[in-house]
Amino acid sequence: MNPVHPGRFTHAPLTEPITVFLIGMRANRWWKLHKVVWTVSKMLPTLKHLSQDPETGMLHFEQWFGRTTILVSYWKSPEHLQRFAADPDAPHLGPWRDFAKVVGYGGDVGIWHETYQIEPGGAEAVYGNMPVFGLAGALGHEPVGKGSSTARARMERAVS
Repeated sequence: MNPVHPGRFTHAPLTEPITVFLIGMRANRWWKLHKVVWTVSKMLPTLKHLSQDPETGMLHFEQWFGRTTILVSYWKSPEHLQRFAADPDAPHLGPWRDFAKVVGYGGDVGIWHETYQIEPGGAEAVYGNMPVFGLAGALGHEPVGKGSSTARARMERAVS
């Protein structure tokens, strides 16, 4: 369990670009539960693989479950993400190809993803009374203090 850190924290300065990848699924027809379960079951080995192999370039992830699931992940670069996605030995490419056969595109289960490249000075975050989370999990967790007490200061420290 990730402990709560009382107080105000931010992430370490963003000194190099970072890639943020959001991916998820939506259960459109709950009576097709077997297709939802199949889709979810393919993500678990992927996350285990990514968490155990730092060479993949994934730095950190957070996830939420519900009718629409979302997984937010932080990567060293878009090249790391793309290399993983195309790697025939990683637990992603096979299930991605099988999705059309097993689940299909008839509307039972929706899948989606979005990719963002964040440059230094292009993001800031503050966490109050939170466990290590988000960008702080990817870049490092620091108390808010001199030079990081406002959003503007946190953005500027990333580019200096």
